[in-house]
Amino acid sequence: MKSIFVTILLLTAFSSGAIQAQEKAARKPLKSSKVTVWLTKPDRSALLEKQATPLAFSRVNNNYPTITIDESQKYQQIDGFGFTLTGGSAVLINKLPLQARKHLLNELFSTKGNGIGVSYLRISIGASDLNSEVFTYDDVPAGQTDVKLSKFSLAKDADVISLLKEILAVNPRIKILGSPWTAPSWMKTNESSKGGYLKPEYYQVYAQYLTKYIQLMKAEHINIDAITPQNEPLNPKNNPSMVIEAAQQAEFIKTNLGPTFKAEGVKTKIITYDHNADRPDYPLDILKDPEARKYVDGSAFHLYGGKIEALTEVHNAYPDKNIYFTEQWVGAPGDFASNLNWHINQLIIGATRNWSRNVLEWNLAADASYSPHTPGGCTECLGAITVENNITRNVAYYIIGHASKFVPQGSVRIASNISGDFVNVAFRTPQGKKVLIVINNGKNKGSFNISDKGKAVAYELGAGAVGSFVW
Repeated sequence: MKSIFVTILLLTAFSSGAIQAQEKAARKPLKSSKVTVWLTKPDRSALLEKQATPLAFSRVNNNYPTITIDESQKYQQIDGFGFTLTGGSAVLINKLPLQARKHLLNELFSTKGNGIGVSYLRISIGASDLNSEVFTYDDVPAGQTDVKLSKFSLAKDADVISLLKEILAVNPRIKILGSPWTAPSWMKTNESSKGGYLKPEYYQVYAQYLTKYIQLMKAEHINIDAITPQNEPLNPKNNPSMVIEAAQQAEFIKTNLGPTFKAEGVKTKIITYDHNADRPDYPLDILKDPEARKYVDGSAFHLYGGKIEALTEVHNAYPDKNIYFTEQWVGAPGDFASNLNWHINQLIIGATRNWSRNVLEWNLAADASYSPHTPGGCTECLGAITVENNITRNVAYYIIGHASKFVPQGSVRIASNISGDFVNVAFRTPQGKKVLIVINNGKNKGSFNISDKGKAVAYELGAGAVGSFVW
């Protein structure tokens, strides 16, 4: 009996001690993770500005809307965020004094110091409408042809090539997408740089033209990760431009471009469409052709028409094919607050929540008069930076910076709920960090919680403000 009594006393004491330990643990603050906040305000009083005091996760007790992070739900991998490096952008940046240019390229393409870590660039194959002149790599006098491509030359892209080499020295892993605005005029039905169709008899020559471009860029130590067969294939209004309908693009890919890449050992991805979200039928028509589909990596979109949710429609139809967002302009002179709101909501958050692996703004640089551009090209495209005597950073710089600085290549989008006015998207980086980008769409400042694994932080965000939260 005595031993039983002692045992009961010991168990009671142990139980009491365990309860006390549990109560003590409950009162003890959780081991905190520090959350760094970077903020942009619509009145420009903060521009991608690191906040002095980091936040600490703890137990919170409030009625604020809560954004809950769930890293067990993973979506698409991220290839990067960036801009189109137009020929005009390259000319302007190359004119800067050497030290000023080096400083700018480090700021744009490095994540060290104040760098925003741009990790993806789009370039034009030949001229875009933001070059000072129209050209392709194989222009010949009217009435002549060059089916053997004997006159093919990258010489007129010297500014782009030299600047890309400097960019690659800063970020050797940057991804580069090439998009043609037109084929050489002699290959086209109207023999003009503007509008017209690619003649079927030149499909194979054009496939060889694009292949030669990739090979010669590689010889310059510039790897073209992907191409689209045509920028805005349903838009004949730019100069340069070219129309190619979905059936024609499917035929070109399956009969000419895909087999030529395969025969030449070209690993560059083929991404279809590269136009507005109002025509998801275009990429779907190509992807439903099994012979074309086997050569296609995915589909690219702009948002001058349609809704961003169309990207999910295409993803759901062919979930094994990737989605990309490759162009959106800011019209000059622009309104900083409204552009910040629209682009963060629709692109940085909207495109990535609809499966896009990248987000690219149009374009990197222009001068104060929105030049250079071709005759008939865009006359009011506001660059992410304005290059004059000084560098001015415009709204697209901060739109992209809120993602590119914190979400490197190889990051994965993870689940986060939309709570009240606090629209958001979340990522996990290859280094194990989590990134949450939030915009307050309310008319007044408001507070919300970020919840992760049972811990939370509360934050107050001004109306229209954007925050990148990193922990």
